[in-house]
Amino acid sequence: MPQVDTHCPYCALQCGMTLDGSRVAPRDFPVNAGGLCQKGWTSGSLLTSPRRLTTPMIRVDGALEPVSWDFALDFVARKLTELQERHGPDAVAIFGGGGLTNEKAYLLGKFARVALGTSQIDYNGRFCMSSAAAAGTKAFGADRGMPFPVTDLKNADVVLLAGANPAETMPPFTQHLRGADLIVVDPRRTPTAELASLHLAPAPGTDLALALGILHAVVEGGHLAQSYVDARTNGFEDAWRIAASWWPERAERVTGVSAADMRLAAAKLANARNVYILTARGAEQHATGTATVGGWINLALALGLPGRAGSGYGCLTGQGNGQGGREHGQKADQLPGYRKLDDPAAREYVAGVWGVDPDSLPGPGRSTSELLEALGQEDGPKALMVFGSNVVVSAPRSQRVQDRLSALDFLVVADFVLSETAALADVVLPVTQWAEEDGTLTNLEGRVLLRRKAIDPPPGVRSDLDVLNGLARRLGRPGFPADAETVFEELRIASKGGIADYSGVSYQRLRDGEALHWPVPENDHPGTPRMFLESFAHPDGRARFVPVEHTGPAELPDDEFPLQATTGRVLQQYQSGAQTRLIKELNDVVPEAFVEVHPDTAKRAGLEEGDPARIRSRRGETIAKVRFVQSLRPDLVFLPFHFPGEQRANLFTNPALDPVSRMPEFKVCAVSLSTVDGAA
Repeated sequence: MPQVDTHCPYCALQCGMTLDGSRVAPRDFPVNAGGLCQKGWTSGSLLTSPRRLTTPMIRVDGALEPVSWDFALDFVARKLTELQERHGPDAVAIFGGGGLTNEKAYLLGKFARVALGTSQIDYNGRFCMSSAAAAGTKAFGADRGMPFPVTDLKNADVVLLAGANPAETMPPFTQHLRGADLIVVDPRRTPTAELASLHLAPAPGTDLALALGILHAVVEGGHLAQSYVDARTNGFEDAWRIAASWWPERAERVTGVSAADMRLAAAKLANARNVYILTARGAEQHATGTATVGGWINLALALGLPGRAGSGYGCLTGQGNGQGGREHGQKADQLPGYRKLDDPAAREYVAGVWGVDPDSLPGPGRSTSELLEALGQEDGPKALMVFGSNVVVSAPRSQRVQDRLSALDFLVVADFVLSETAALADVVLPVTQWAEEDGTLTNLEGRVLLRRKAIDPPPGVRSDLDVLNGLARRLGRPGFPADAETVFEELRIASKGGIADYSGVSYQRLRDGEALHWPVPENDHPGTPRMFLESFAHPDGRARFVPVEHTGPAELPDDEFPLQATTGRVLQQYQSGAQTRLIKELNDVVPEAFVEVHPDTAKRAGLEEGDPARIRSRRGETIAKVRFVQSLRPDLVFLPFHFPGEQRANLFTNPALDPVSRMPEFKVCAVSLSTVDGAA
């Protein structure tokens, strides 16, 4: 095949690249401007991996055996039907992924609600941006991670990054920050923090107290954007009643960040012309994540940033289609176009597109963590179908999740490699990967992209759309096309009039290179690269301050578990590692789990650098090699979450959920540290 312009398979930056077979070259695209990270440069290796699955498999006497596609799909359809006849529609659950294309996310939601009639569908994006989505919707009336193009950041005077480490997670992004005075909020001195003029290192789980302290300093210093607050927002007084009690000296006692640094941050933000506040997983992945992000949004509103040209608030989406993946129906409570499933008007409209009775659509189902916990239980799903996710590694309390999967009557996994989750399945379906199919994704700035087919898949491999088409036909449900562009044409109609309106986007416009940021409500509409310039998405056009109070982590250290642990990513690995651990150039650099520890903390536990250490919490334990990090807080340890087996960081993480977003508390829990053979 000829050279094809396409996009990287990894993070939500969606860097532009050119593929010639499996050979990758960067191209000049706005978000990456000709750059790629190590993962992007080596992504072609995925296309020729000897670990590719090419034949459907069914478990026979404990082992997975190859079968034909017809046999596999007949078997799956029959089992799903039997279980639903015996236990009801919700006996079957669907689990999707933030890396699936818009077409797959859309068809998966339709398949769950129309072909299966189940309410039990959610996806791993719940672990990614759900807290920011909830906070953004409360504040602005709509959730688009970055409501402005990435390239706007090049003109920034000051940028505050709260809980973001793009130098490792999306390196090409950092070129857009080079001209800015950078403030980084992170308990670790990450590679991103090294770039900052001001690094604020709060104790884990105290980010909201820090945001309140800086807000107090802004108002105390006379920097409140009063005319903006009066003209464009509601609710400041209610939010201020809480922030007024968080003077910087009080916040210092809770966070460990000096009051002087809080006032310095406030002054930097208030005295610059073009200012951006950006949040990411470090602020979100808490049992108080929605409130924490809300605290940073309140600060942005007090400074008059959102909806102002040259300034703004945004959230850095993580997964490749983390934005589009939550817009079109694979989330438990949503319908296409970012409509709410419990909205009668939304149900009526989408049911009309689908040609079904609105009353036949199930209501909202369980969120991701609650769905996984219910698997195999008396009142929970008896079967699970997984598309584009590896929950055995990525979910909190992962051994418990593995046990719940084992309790199922039936587990089906569609993947292109035998991930740790696929290895447990009763049926494994080999599907296409990124460069072997057409499809759209929506990057972190709300830009809809066409990722083009560059090579043919191996013989015997089908797309996820083909799988859903084949199963729907066997279940007696027509209307599930297998062609991506045909699915997208239906998605356009289903999204029309919704918050995330794609009705004016077409494959032809994307092929022609148009930059289309949603909403795009008409065929000749140019898209909306900058949202909220005229008004916010609430009915009155005004943004909302939301009162938020710091309550701290769900779990505090004690004598048995005296340290705090946090988790995150490293440059060379991605998410659960199912892809990057197959690439030699990446895996050779970081082949196994490690735990970052301050040398004094390690030595008190009898550990030297390179020793295997046991990290234990109230839920489980993991083994990782010690790395000394002099800059780390003595009360903190850090582990990457990319590794399987006994090296899973999520064996010990806290499954406590945010009451609004249902996000688990990945970022902080109480642990002990010891030698592998010794007691903590």
